[in-house]
Amino acid sequence: MADEQDDTQRYHVVVNHEEQYSIWRADREPPAGWRTVGVEGSRAECLAHIGSVWTDMRPLSLRKRMAQANAD
Repeated sequence: MADEQDDTQRYHVVVNHEEQYSIWRADREPPAGWRTVGVEGSRAECLAHIGSVWTDMRPLSLRKRMAQANAD
């Protein structure tokens, strides 16, 4: 496995319907169920972006159920 500093590959930040984030190589289409969010860069740049925006790791469906339970 190549050292992360030697990784010159470009990545996209991708998200799924549950608002879970990942990175995907920019030269490939995202896998089924995932879409790009408009952020492309090095692995480190993409992971830094994810770290800044994905602050609640719970899937969207769980967050909605919990919000509904608290509203009742």
